Amino acid sequence: MIDKPNTKKQAIALNYDRQAGGAPKVVASGQGEIAQKILTAARHAGVDIVEDPDLLEVLAKVPVGQEIPSQLFHAVAEILAFVYQANNRYAARSSER
Repeated sequence: MIDKPNTKKQAIALNYDRQAGGAPKVVASGQGEIAQKILTAARHAGVDIVEDPDLLEVLAKVPVGQEIPSQLFHAVAEILAFVYQANNRYAARSSER
């Protein structure tokens, strides 16, 4: 029998307001049941969920309400660009129907 490490589900929610400028902020963070609530709320709100364990580990150290550190701008920008492109493709397909 192989023992699996105790891996609790973790989730971090970011908010980025293009009009306000600045960096994305951590608006929610948690493990276990709290993480599940964050993920459920995101799904219900139609928010895209991106899984990146390495980025999660670093973002989990950022207090809720704080902007992400400048060292993470590039990584988070790549994810936001992916999400925006996916949303634009979805919107384009929806308008064609």
